[in-house]
Amino acid sequence: MNASIQPAISETVAPSPVLFEQRAAGNGRRIGIATLNAAATLNGLSLQMAELLDEQLRLWAEDDAIALVVLQGAGEKAFCAGGDLHGLYRGMREYQAGGGGDIRNNHQASEFFRTEYRLDYRIHRYPKPLLCWAHGIVMGGGIGLMAGASHRVVSERSRLAFPEITVGLYPDVGGSWLLNRVPARAGLFLALTGAPLNASDAIYAGLADHHVPEARRAAVLTQLSDEAWSGEAEMDRQRLTALLQAHGEPAPAGPLQQHAALIERLCEGEDLASIVARIQALDGDDAWLTGAAKTLAAGAPGSARLGFELQQRAAELSLADTFRVEYLVSLQCAAHGDFAEGIRALLIDKDRTPRWNPPTLELASAGWAAPFFIAPWPHGEHPLSDLDVSTQVHA
Repeated sequence: MNASIQPAISETVAPSPVLFEQRAAGNGRRIGIATLNAAATLNGLSLQMAELLDEQLRLWAEDDAIALVVLQGAGEKAFCAGGDLHGLYRGMREYQAGGGGDIRNNHQASEFFRTEYRLDYRIHRYPKPLLCWAHGIVMGGGIGLMAGASHRVVSERSRLAFPEITVGLYPDVGGSWLLNRVPARAGLFLALTGAPLNASDAIYAGLADHHVPEARRAAVLTQLSDEAWSGEAEMDRQRLTALLQAHGEPAPAGPLQQHAALIERLCEGEDLASIVARIQALDGDDAWLTGAAKTLAAGAPGSARLGFELQQRAAELSLADTFRVEYLVSLQCAAHGDFAEGIRALLIDKDRTPRWNPPTLELASAGWAAPFFIAPWPHGEHPLSDLDVSTQVHA
């Protein structure tokens, strides 16, 4: 008797959220290319994506045949629009349902921030040239990925921002350290207002290096494969710089530069309440300035305070120590702050009416913020204690 023929069972395999490939280059070298592959969610960085990327970057760093690495995002809209807020929200709900308590009991936030910050720091100290092509939307966690790259490219489509005040967080991913280095105290303005930056302003702020039109990306990648890389990191960095300069072109100054003197006046002094009052009093027909003032007015007062306190502290910290402090404060935000409420209002219920607690900057005082900096682990047992403070980073 003939056996019946059974139909083939096909399994749909989800594509990897990060794609990795290697391309042959001159002198027997190869180029490693990592592509964030979640275009439907604007390449928002999930825990799985961070784990995959961190492991592959480690392997490529140890591979003598890899001359340089390229980091990019799939789709036309974004390099990376931030972190996985939905996943963090689920973790915060589970933490609260389990009774809260020790901030380390929020396992999703503990693992996500630890992995993300370790990845960001690896990029800052990467031993080989690392080109980040930051097209389209680049927010929060996306800036964390690009900031430490040795060669940071923006295009006419790039829009960078630290909008965490709108969701009850603060500019993390090393943002406390990065924004301290923006000229004329504008880093504090960006933290308080989430104001977006175009390509030219991103370069002015020290968050990017080269403006290259998006239409030339394919030509740049082709030329990378044509180059005879030496395998000597510093020499190849210089060669990559020259290549990008050849393809780059000037970009018109953006509003951050145009209003630099005003922003410096707005943010002068060390009294946060006065700074916030001056920004909120902005009036006129400049859409960028008035938009910044409105975002600050609608944002979480606690986020304004934490962003301010962290920039004050990071002024005296190494990058590694900054990540360690931010890790602590991020866990505190996930446990006690407005973070869950901000995500609820923006992404879950989408009512855009967050109920901030504390509701005013007067209540979000330095004294209110102080417990956010109290660590639950003994000295020397911080989950990021092994970050190498002696290793040079790309400033």
